[in-house]
Amino acid sequence: MKTIIITGQTATGKTDLALSQAIQNNGEIINFDSRQVYKKLDIITGKDINLSAFITVKQLNGFDIGYYLIGQTKLWLYDIVDPKQYFSSFDFTACAREVIEIIRLAGKVPIFVGGTYLYLYHLLYTIETEHISPDFSLRQRLEDKNLTYLQKKLKKIDQVLFEHLNESDRKNPQRLVRKIELASYYKKKGVRVPTVMKYTYNDFFKSADIEYRGIVFKDKNLLKKTIANRVEKRLKQGAIEEVKSLIQSRYNEQDPGLKTIGYQQIFQFLKNKCSKEEAIQDWINKEIQYTKRQLTFMKKDPNMILEYI
Repeated sequence: MKTIIITGQTATGKTDLALSQAIQNNGEIINFDSRQVYKKLDIITGKDINLSAFITVKQLNGFDIGYYLIGQTKLWLYDIVDPKQYFSSFDFTACAREVIEIIRLAGKVPIFVGGTYLYLYHLLYTIETEHISPDFSLRQRLEDKNLTYLQKKLKKIDQVLFEHLNESDRKNPQRLVRKIELASYYKKKGVRVPTVMKYTYNDFFKSADIEYRGIVFKDKNLLKKTIANRVEKRLKQGAIEEVKSLIQSRYNEQDPGLKTIGYQQIFQFLKNKCSKEEAIQDWINKEIQYTKRQLTFMKKDPNMILEYI
């Protein structure tokens, strides 16, 4: 069955394109933005589309599977998890597969839209480590360890695996814990964790007719200007007030949903660890760095068709 995937760099108009494609193709939209899956995170994550009330269809592993409506178009997998909950690419895959089945049974076309390539990769392709279950006793022993400790532990178990991680993964405690799990599992078998990404569609997508589009900026200066304008817009919409409200609701910068660009910088400002101007500039810089990683992932994927704007 036909499946449309629209990914690309931040601020390339992916959502508007997906909405037009939904109308043209009798489709329903599935979000794969790792920030927009979280509830209560609206302004900084850019949920600037007029949404109806959320309609819950079912619960899956503690996550709310449901949709919003824009006109007659359903938008799935926005606002499905609390910021205090960890939500992995494997959690996303489980939720997305449930939604795909619902959409297909309704005779509609699934249209994925988002910029979190790791979610997309784990959804589409065969992952050699996917069958390895979580080691909850190991996770419990590591849950209070700081970033430096986790990095050193992974290096000790599998230096090569650590060196293959990008900068974002190296600074993400949850991802490091998972890598330590995998490294420990494979070490017992006397082999290393596979580090080469493969692009073979898994059984869930083998028979699908996939239209795969990656939207990227042709002009780097335009990218930087667009990102800066986007950050300024979020600030005018109330980004700082959003973080203050989250703090009042007992959320903090260590919660999984808030360990992300924009929120981290404003937390630093509100804790007087930097000026407002420094926080804004760091936010812009981090967004630009993220777009570079997005482009790197897209260029490596042989199934991706890049479209420059």
